[in-house]
Order: sequence, then structure tokens, then C-alpha cells
Amino acid sequence: MRFIDRAAEMRRLDSVLEEPGAFAVIWGRRRVGKTRLLIEWSRRHDGLYVAADRSVPPVQRRYLAAAVARRFPGFGDVEYPDWRSFLLRLAAESGRSGWSGPFVLDELPYLIAADPTLTGVLQAWIDGAPGRPAVVVSGSSQRMMHGVVLDAAAPLYGRAREAFAVHPLKPGHLVELVPGAGVRDLVSLYALWGGMPRYWELAERFGRDADRAVDTLVLDPAGPLHLEPDRLLMEEVPPATALRPLLDVIGAGAHRVSEIAGRLGRPAPSLARPLAALGEMGLVRRETPFGSDPRGGRRSLYRIDDPFLRLWFRVVAPNRTALSEAPPETRLAYWRRHRPRLEALAWEELCRTAVPLLHRTDSSLGDLGPWEPAQRYWRGNEPEFDVVARSVDGRRLLVGEAKWRSRPVASLSPPRGAPPLSDISDPELVRATFAPDTTDAPAKPS
Repeated sequence: MRFIDRAAEMRRLDSVLEEPGAFAVIWGRRRVGKTRLLIEWSRRHDGLYVAADRSVPPVQRRYLAAAVARRFPGFGDVEYPDWRSFLLRLAAESGRSGWSGPFVLDELPYLIAADPTLTGVLQAWIDGAPGRPAVVVSGSSQRMMHGVVLDAAAPLYGRAREAFAVHPLKPGHLVELVPGAGVRDLVSLYALWGGMPRYWELAERFGRDADRAVDTLVLDPAGPLHLEPDRLLMEEVPPATALRPLLDVIGAGAHRVSEIAGRLGRPAPSLARPLAALGEMGLVRRETPFGSDPRGGRRSLYRIDDPFLRLWFRVVAPNRTALSEAPPETRLAYWRRHRPRLEALAWEELCRTAVPLLHRTDSSLGDLGPWEPAQRYWRGNEPEFDVVARSVDGRRLLVGEAKWRSRPVASLSPPRGAPPLSDISDPELVRATFAPDTTDAPAKPS
């Protein structure tokens, strides 16, 4: 799959090279495209990209030394007794040759898990090694990367010129991956793969054939993504397999802490840390209704944050035994039963994501903005709203409904009612309906 988007990430990485010997850190969940980003960036700047392996430190140093030898011949001919000697030799070779980097070290958590003293060695090397190149380190274990860089007590805290997370691709750029696809096709594919480049890369050969892609890659027990959630949890450092039951019950439809706790047979307070860990890993998101205090937890809901994982826990997880023996047409029947709901959820998310960007278009909604990020609204038995957002000037309130149906919507009827507000005095209500296609001309928001 060709490299798309990532312009903002490239700019931030480029800024690292403005300062000799600068240090940067990036992280993000697996399959999000960190490695591809780093390789592309390293190539553009005559850098050296190396990736750590899971092993013991002497073997890890041997592998990395062989990789460094691609730039500095003979580097791998020496056995390095510790990380200090390895890094000092790297700095000496860089200084001697006048090479200023970047040196890109991927999967740093593998090295730290095998030797926790490495963080202190890295600190000393970054602070004082003469001739040291610019360095970028990366890791998929977000919990460990946070502990290494963002914790005030961590040795590397405050040393990074750039430190940021790599997020899934923005939906607008995914159009480039399926030329000629219509809105419905793109939303259907987004409901399968979300914004994760690795999943799109695997599905690229199927084009718009969602049936064949989902069966071959996901539903078939031999498919490369059939056991994907287990791999994601196992590849964390340390492994996060104990969190799998929370994903099972959230993916099955339990969204309140009390519901999750009840299905697991655990006290609700004991779930605070596991839910926070899943949030840090980018697998679960905590959602609060529009207008509520985001710090308050009473009305919070927890949802699977990735469209692919929603698909997996709705279709694959509860039917693993049946899928193992079923022919393709039966496997697809399980998916088609849930497909409309999964696509509707994806459409709602895409509508909310688009709201802050509406002012860039010529639509009447954009002219009334710009708008703050949109949220859902729910409260007890009150009406629910799919899309609610304030205008940045605080004078207007957008109240919208996202409609996803198998056929074009005959007409657009904006939703009635509005969430109660305490911080906007007599706002101008802007009502809208979001639909992928209609048989009539689009209705203007009222």
C-alpha cells in the first residue's frame, strides 16, 4: 500500500533535525503505521532505521549491531558487554564520519523489558555523549512509553524535543485507497478497517469486495486477522491478556461500568485501572454526553474505539466454534446479521468527526460555524441525539441526526428537540440530518 497522509507527523519529525543531537519519542497502538512512518521519514533524511527484538540483552545488542553495520562497516564485528559500550561506539562512529542522524530505534519497550537499566543509560548518553546523532525512539507498548517519557520520575522525562502519539489515518485520506468508490462503499469499508493502515494494506487486493475481504481476512479461521485482538494484547509489554474479558463484555454491548462489572462478577471500583489501561492502548474510549462534566464518571459509557475490533467482538468472538467448521456462505451470514448496525455506528462517528471541518466547505452548516468537536447526547428517558456541537462563538447549537439505511433516504427531516443547556443563553438552534445519499435535493438545515 502506498504511503498516504502523515504530513503533520512528518513536519514534527522534521523539526527534530533543526537541533543537533535532538531526541524525540513517538508511540501508538499496533497496526497504526508507526514503523512505515519512521522508515519513510528516515529514508528522506539519510537516516538509519533499526528495530529491536524480543530477546535477552546480549542477543538484542548483536542484532542491532548487525543493523548498524549497514552504515558503519565493522560495527557488528564486536561483542558489546553492555548498552553503554554499544551507544558510546555509535556516538564515536557518528562523530568520526560527520553523520548527524537520524538514528531511529523502533520498539524500545522490548529492550527496556529485558533490561530496565537501559533508560538510565540512555539518559546519560543523550545528556552527554559527544558526536551523538539525532535520535528517535518508538514503541507500541503505550503504557511503557508513557512511563519512560511522560512520567515526571522517568529518566528520560523532559528530554524529548518532540513526543507524540501516532493516530489512525483520518477518514478523508482513505478515499485515496479505493479509487472510484462511492460514499456507501467507503463507509462500509471504514466499518471494517477503521483508520488502521495495516488492515487496509491487507484488504487492498479485494478492492470494494467487502464480502470476500472480511471472510478471507477475518472470518476464516486461517485468516491473518482471525485472532487479531489476542495478538494485540499479547504483544503489549508486559502482555495485557488479562484485559481480554473487559473487551468481550464491552464488545457484546455492556457500556456502563455497573453493567461491565455485573457481567464480569467484579466490584465496579476494581475496573478503574483496567479500563484506563485499555484507553491508553487505544482499544476502548470513555464517552460522556454533550454538556456533562468530562471528569464525572456517573454517566460515562465505555465503547470499543476501533471499528475493526467492534466487528470482531460482535461477529467472531461469540461464534468462534461455529466459524471453525462453517463454509464461507455461513460465515458471511453471521457478519451480514450485524453489518447494518456496524455500518450505522461507523457513519455516526464519521458525521461527528466531520463537524469541526464543516467551515472548510461551502455548505450552509459550515457558514454557520466553525464548530467545536461534536458529541452524542443521552440522559435517562430523554430523546437522544447523534450529533451535538456548539459553534466556536457560543451563539449556536448544532443538533443533528445521522441516518444510515440500505437505500437512499427519501427526504431529510431534521430532528426535533434539543439537549437542555445551562451555559448557553437562548442559543440559535441549527438542526440537520446527515445521510450518505438522498433521492431528493439536500434539505438546508433549519
